[in-house]
Amino acid sequence: MPANDHPAPDRPGHPSGRASRPTGAPLWGSPDPSGRTPPAAERTAPGVQRMFDRVAPRYDLANTVFSLGQDKGWRQAAARATGLTAGEVAVDVACGTGALTGELQATAPEAVVVGMDFSHGMLARADGGRYAAADALALPLADASVNVVTIAFGLRNLPEPGQGLLELRRVLRPGGRLVVCEFSQPVVPVFREVYRRYLTRLMPVAARRLTSDPEAYQYLARSIGAWPDQPGLARWMQEAGFTAVAWRNLSGGIVALHRGVAGEVRR
Repeated sequence: MPANDHPAPDRPGHPSGRASRPTGAPLWGSPDPSGRTPPAAERTAPGVQRMFDRVAPRYDLANTVFSLGQDKGWRQAAARATGLTAGEVAVDVACGTGALTGELQATAPEAVVVGMDFSHGMLARADGGRYAAADALALPLADASVNVVTIAFGLRNLPEPGQGLLELRRVLRPGGRLVVCEFSQPVVPVFREVYRRYLTRLMPVAARRLTSDPEAYQYLARSIGAWPDQPGLARWMQEAGFTAVAWRNLSGGIVALHRGVAGEVRR
């Protein structure tokens, strides 16, 4: 394990990573400790889909500007973290315009890489490669059919992230790898406050100048603020049946790469 990785502690009741399918109530709590409804759940799935269709034309440019040019490096790190090799099958869920999908293919040219997203507007702007329209909560894939799953800046936008993690585990073969690249919590307290002000004050102003849908980026700031910290997301992954869960902070914790290995699904 790389020296800058943070392994998640073992969870009681999940010594082998075997977790049964949900039977009703979710296994996880609200992502916001205050109990507020997470922003993604405030919207219907069609509403989120329409939002991404609207922002698609300038989505990549906005990401580069708002991340101060760091977004490409984050996705390259995510692709490397998969350990993808020739002959393996990888699915990039919530792929958007295919930025991470392309990095995965560049990492392992002889692997089979497929990007999936429910926004047709995003997929229409993907360059080359294999793509399919799909809902992250109901992937059109057989159980235990892929070696690697990635999701970059997409898990947070699912109305039920915990159910999304179960779906990602469903399609992974036992021993398959999940890499989640997602906004997180800066680890330096002073920087955390600066970042909060950037999200809530500066980003909305920039969004009004750069995009045709500034409200979408106000939603982005709210969703980041309501998202769990690094140990919190690690616990969700363990509760969904992933083992060897660990994370690595990028850009001081603005983004975190979480990795886990799929355990067996107990039926």
